[in-house]
Amino acid sequence: MGHTYFVARPRLVLEVEIQPGNQTASSYAQLELWKFIDGLALQQRPALLRGDIGWGTERMMLGAEQRKLPYLFKLRQSRGVKRLLERLFRSEEWEPAGRGWQGIRTELMLQGWSRSRPVVVLRRQIRNDLALTEPDPAAPKQLSLGWAEVVDHGVLYEYAVLVSSLDEEVATIAQHYRDRADAENNFDEWKNQWSWSGFTTQDLLRCQVPARIGALVYNWWTLFTRLAIPDKHGEAITTRPLLLHGMARRTRHGHQTTVTITSLPARARRMKAALQRASAFLYWVRATAEPLTRAQRWRLIPS
Repeated sequence: MGHTYFVARPRLVLEVEIQPGNQTASSYAQLELWKFIDGLALQQRPALLRGDIGWGTERMMLGAEQRKLPYLFKLRQSRGVKRLLERLFRSEEWEPAGRGWQGIRTELMLQGWSRSRPVVVLRRQIRNDLALTEPDPAAPKQLSLGWAEVVDHGVLYEYAVLVSSLDEEVATIAQHYRDRADAENNFDEWKNQWSWSGFTTQDLLRCQVPARIGALVYNWWTLFTRLAIPDKHGEAITTRPLLLHGMARRTRHGHQTTVTITSLPARARRMKAALQRASAFLYWVRATAEPLTRAQRWRLIPS
């Protein structure tokens, strides 16, 4: 089992930690996570720790609070959370939270928590038809598709409860969590396009080494493609065919080395423009940023 920590917006892997396959819960990842964060200088620590329901635990929140790190997690709909939803259902204090959601800020104290914490309850009306699966009488082992009917013109809502130490408006906190959906694409790309889920071994060290090598290559490629295609993040499934499928020839004349790349005719124009942008930035760094150290030059790339 691998636990991966991402910097969400720059789409860079911070760390990959390999653990046994039966240690999938977030509690097993927290020890190494806190070691990593505690090793950072205060100005280098995350501005926000954000996670799904697997990370919305008392232990995780206590760790963040002890380090004065802002956090935002989604809570499981336990009995205590459901009682809160029932209490707020008829409230008139719902306010717009963006994208069709409404929200209320309140306090919640759950069993097992050391203290009450601020939460944001979100709800959104479900307007589309609802599909459900049910056993097929003709084939008991098969499921058939059915449609749920809402009687008496009832209104259906979906709910989400977020616990956060952020002192911000309901709409802002809701948007912070919606932004996490885009960060999920990082994990999907990392697993399915960079073979993170394509190897297993009972030797944790042998698994840890290629995992970190893969993360390093992923970061290098992300930085390179950001220079070549700065207006959006290009996933490997599209950028690799664009930027790698070509013939290259290196020639030397005097003290100058020239690399000539011949691409497929259909992609030649796009590839040329992308590589010229990357080359222009690297040339600018070399010519203009000469007084900077190597580390300072590298910092210019993700910015």
